Amino acid sequence: MVTVSQLPFFVYGTLLRGERNHDIFLRGRTLSETPAILTGALLYDGPGYPYAVEAPEEGGVVHGTLVTADPAEYTQLLAALDHLEEYTPGNPANLYERVARDVTRLTDATRIRAWVYVAAPAVATELRATGTLINNGNWHPL
Repeated sequence: MVTVSQLPFFVYGTLLRGERNHDIFLRGRTLSETPAILTGALLYDGPGYPYAVEAPEEGGVVHGTLVTADPAEYTQLLAALDHLEEYTPGNPANLYERVARDVTRLTDATRIRAWVYVAAPAVATELRATGTLINNGNWHPL
């Protein structure tokens, strides 16, 4: 049985295969990487990386990858990703919050609980007001 602390990760930006942080953080630390979607969220463009903003009432979809970490690497990977995303539990200055959400694996439509880094409340409010929405929910840097 997987505990909350052992959840896979849903990534949708610079951690995707072929993007700048994939090899730095994920190469050699994963068991699988499978296409997936997060529903109930909108994707906004950021300064070189995207933000998923939770919006269940708007029915948005964010495209990404479900990453299952090698158990031997899990603790180190979780700490590295928290650092990358500048996430500290309970810190009101966070840009992202790490939350457990259901994502849908596209290979078989299975819903799986995963860690997702979503825009922190203050960031989400600013993005909704002035951000650039990525309508198709699929981030590709220019």
